[in-house]
Amino acid sequence: MGNRFGEHDLEDAAKQAAGNWKRFECFGWYRESEIDDPENWATIYTHYRDSGLLDQSNASIISKALAPYTDDDIPTVVMESHNHWVVGYIDGFSIRVYDTRNQITEAFRAYHRLAERMATYPILDEEDYSERELDAVIENITNAAWRLKDDYELPEGWEWGAYHWLSENESGEIENRDDQGGYPSEEALRRAFDALDYVCTEPAT
Repeated sequence: MGNRFGEHDLEDAAKQAAGNWKRFECFGWYRESEIDDPENWATIYTHYRDSGLLDQSNASIISKALAPYTDDDIPTVVMESHNHWVVGYIDGFSIRVYDTRNQITEAFRAYHRLAERMATYPILDEEDYSERELDAVIENITNAAWRLKDDYELPEGWEWGAYHWLSENESGEIENRDDQGGYPSEEALRRAFDALDYVCTEPAT
């Protein structure tokens, strides 16, 4: 999400990025009054409250890559979290694009390399994204089974048992949907529980 500036070469991307926050509607940047040359900074958003797994994953990778530029006495990257009337909050960072000699900063160069990668292929880290997908589907399995928990004696680690059964027998039930992870139906979970011989405590009818 946001302005990735990955479809342009470095010089063009820097020109577009510097001062981009001035073009935002209904936006106030408190740091504008704290620095001498705010026009040389850009504000770039990576994710918001309801972002999907891809934006969450890429945001994490970008944050790690830019972390070295946040530790100086005068940092060139500052992590930002802003309120938004539609989505609650929106997160990202402000980044110095040009230094005092009007040269493109190393921080922006590092960001631009990531933006170019995303412009070519959207996932910055396959392993991180896959882990988030797995975590999401396990959480969704837990949520989807909230009514079934009263009908079965579920052993420790039942979520993983259900996940593996569904993976092998009804994989479509745990396919990633809307980039929020797979969300199996209650009926599919009941079939999984029965196949796994989880004891049903629901009275027979």
